[in-house]
Amino acid sequence: MDYYAIGQQIRKFRKANSFSQEELAEKVGISTTHMSHIETGNTKLSLAVLVKLSLVLEVSTDDILFEHPLINKSTLIDKIITNLEKCSSKELIIILDIINATQISLSKHL
Repeated sequence: MDYYAIGQQIRKFRKANSFSQEELAEKVGISTTHMSHIETGNTKLSLAVLVKLSLVLEVSTDDILFEHPLINKSTLIDKIITNLEKCSSKELIIILDIINATQISLSKHL
């Protein structure tokens, strides 16, 4: 495993969320020094810390472990709105039903 690359992913998501290292470390329950060492790849992170980081940063563990282009939440919302604006009223009602059903299913299974 490339711990430096993982650390850089964490750093990228931390900055996208406008967290300082201190703020993220506090939210995750680790020391600022440990957070710094994780970001620089100087230490391995535990599974528990990885999961906490993904929850706080609102990304999947895969997003942390594997490099993907960074698409922040507001960019995604803008893309969704652009697509929704092309829909008819009837299509929007169907899409809303799908979103509601998906949210219910996600809350049951996550």
